[in-house]
Amino acid sequence: MQTSYRFPENFIWGTSASAYQIEGAWNEDGKGRSIWDTYVRQPDRILNGDTGNTACDHYHRMPQDVTLMKEMGIPWYSFTVSWTRILPEGRGAVNPKGLDFYNRLVDTLLEAGITPKATLYHWDFPQVLQDLGGWPNRDSADWFVDYARVVFDSLADRVKMWATHNEPWVAAFLGYGAGFHAPGICDATQAYQTAHHLMLAHAKAVQVYRQGNYGGKIGLILNLNHLIPATQSGADLAATQRVYDETHSIFLDPVYKGSYPEPFFEWLGPHRPRVEPGDLKLMRGSADYLGLNHYNSDTVTYDVFGGWLKARLMPYAAPSWGYTEMGWGINPAGLKAEVLNIKEYYGNPELYLTENGCAMPDQPNEEGFVADYNRIRYVQAHLLALHQAIQNGANVHGYFVWSFFDNFEWERGYSQRFGLVRVNYDTFERIPKQSAYWYRDVVAQNAIRI
Repeated sequence: MQTSYRFPENFIWGTSASAYQIEGAWNEDGKGRSIWDTYVRQPDRILNGDTGNTACDHYHRMPQDVTLMKEMGIPWYSFTVSWTRILPEGRGAVNPKGLDFYNRLVDTLLEAGITPKATLYHWDFPQVLQDLGGWPNRDSADWFVDYARVVFDSLADRVKMWATHNEPWVAAFLGYGAGFHAPGICDATQAYQTAHHLMLAHAKAVQVYRQGNYGGKIGLILNLNHLIPATQSGADLAATQRVYDETHSIFLDPVYKGSYPEPFFEWLGPHRPRVEPGDLKLMRGSADYLGLNHYNSDTVTYDVFGGWLKARLMPYAAPSWGYTEMGWGINPAGLKAEVLNIKEYYGNPELYLTENGCAMPDQPNEEGFVADYNRIRYVQAHLLALHQAIQNGANVHGYFVWSFFDNFEWERGYSQRFGLVRVNYDTFERIPKQSAYWYRDVVAQNAIRI
């Protein structure tokens, strides 16, 4: 016998995607070069030498893709805007064809009865601005604001839900700290300065949005893994706190407390970012909602060889769950814990799960169809955990699955498939997987059945 778990009335359901991962058309119609266009052309950076040159070819197939979303019963679609498609040089002259694409996307979504949600930045920083120092240059915050204003003026009459940055931790610490992502720099000082400038850019863009009276909501999207100390030893607890401060506190605290975690900054010593007077005041209260991207949990152990945090992270899988194709441990209870942590320590803000999903070993049959019951089980379990958090008073208003399409998965190229819809990268045929039909039923019922 199945039990039905209903979600609150007016709960938002959707899917998410990002520009570089699906659009392709990397140098068409006046688009400028981003750091990812540069990075993928460097040898040995990306698995199998893959690039986002064509990706899912969404730029040319957008109308058909929106039609498919409608057929799959998707009520909301969260997309990101490519900075260099709008401003090829990162600032200055606007590219009309770039703006036209996003205007057509928004209009096509609305005509299909799908509500658009837009994010301004998902890691594709303009290369010409990178040559001027990139995010570690404080001027980057003002470059971002000028770009944001152009996009708001063009789309905000129809798009009423915005995010500034998607996963600033990734942009800062994988792009500038570990070098796994563009621009491929390994420098702790630049990484922490980037994190601060990303938050400053966020706050300044929110100020422009609010002063412009665009009439919607604007927030920030953070990737927050659940962290579990390996033991209750003082060393493991302290290491876990340092990882928490880097991944959580330096992004959440400025917005909800108007401060940075000073003990952590003391630990960083020479790597601590330069913060100017007034920065934290501008950041405080700079989000109408918080977007949470959540996929997995990690155990944390003190390790003297564990980088500047002296910590070693290992994927944690709950009993009977195992790991995704990304090597991430599956732990649905970690989502509940993260949501309730935000509720308890950050004032229970309006919250949306803006990404959640998994790469699994999808095996298509001879027709290309994928019966991906392992993905259904993953999403179902995380929705149950989210439902439990809501029952415990968490102020959660929506859920977006990652992703509608299989797509370019950054340094892993096309080796990982997260989509509800399979993309044949040879023919670009779109084939909805079993999970797409399952999710359509969840949305229609506003409930999961277990």
